[in-house]
Amino acid sequence: MRAYRRRKVLALAAGVLAAATACTSSAPPTSTKQAAAASATPTPSPSAVGLTRAEAAKEFNDFIVTDDRLRVAGDQEVHLEGLLDLEAKDLTTGGQTLLTVAAFLSTDYAPPRYKWGSPTLYVPRFAVDEKAPWFSALATRNGRPTLLTFAKAADRWRLSSVAQLLPGQQLPEIELDAESFATALAPDDKTVTISPQFMQPVHASVAETGTAGVTAGLLAAGPYTTEVAEQIASLRDKAKGNGYSYDSIFSADNFPVYALRTKDGGALIQYSLSRTTTTTTKTAEDDYIPVPESARWAISAPVLRRTLRLIETHQYATAVPPLSRPSAAAVIAHDGALTKASGQ
Repeated sequence: MRAYRRRKVLALAAGVLAAATACTSSAPPTSTKQAAAASATPTPSPSAVGLTRAEAAKEFNDFIVTDDRLRVAGDQEVHLEGLLDLEAKDLTTGGQTLLTVAAFLSTDYAPPRYKWGSPTLYVPRFAVDEKAPWFSALATRNGRPTLLTFAKAADRWRLSSVAQLLPGQQLPEIELDAESFATALAPDDKTVTISPQFMQPVHASVAETGTAGVTAGLLAAGPYTTEVAEQIASLRDKAKGNGYSYDSIFSADNFPVYALRTKDGGALIQYSLSRTTTTTTKTAEDDYIPVPESARWAISAPVLRRTLRLIETHQYATAVPPLSRPSAAAVIAHDGALTKASGQ
């Protein structure tokens, strides 16, 4: 994973760091598969569109009704495993599938229910033949403003991303055309300080290296960027002092990226990352690794003798400034949880 991060960081010199660092580089890299699939250049046609706002509103409403019904504890019209399949496989995609599975398994098939408010829809103007259309919606979830993104996968609309606005943050104003359609950015858009295709590796680098890496300054300091790097460094030193080895790395894992043009010329970019944290004992005879309470649904033993691996899935929304007015991009929304745990 570190090699992956280094390759991506070196690729940033092609365009992502143009506004923040002085460097030389070879030709720009090609678009990543997930960004190319998720962000498409919209059609200029004012009439023919692949998705109308009315259709998007219906998909949102259908989802929250079905999602709530499947989350009702005790309403077991199907076997529990079948219930999970319906929720995770039929209604979700990308990182949301992992988070949904974990929400069911970690609560004995009784995940929390949500009360949703009326959505504000952001529907890109896609061509009728667009292969991977998507749209976003801002709605309150249990009273908290939350950004959702739905993507069409296998001829069905599925929830792909959910990120709750952080305290004190507001969604940047999205650019809308005369018919209230939004604009989706291409993966390699160079009018913003971080192109959509680079958003995941930039965030992963900052979360791992903080202010010490070449991406320092591209993302604003905060609990999901530089403070994570400080936490990792502190826990690594503490583990070493206690006779363990510890590391925590971030990866894109082929998660999709969604980007909308904001009114100031910047972008609202939505994406996911996985975080894999591994703790290993130096000797299996005397040292034990405690299993955190958050992982007990996946690992029944209270301690492990050799290694513990925790995998989290995180979803973010970041406001990225325009290249004409460069400054640090800000993570404005987040949601995430432990989605897998293993060890021996």
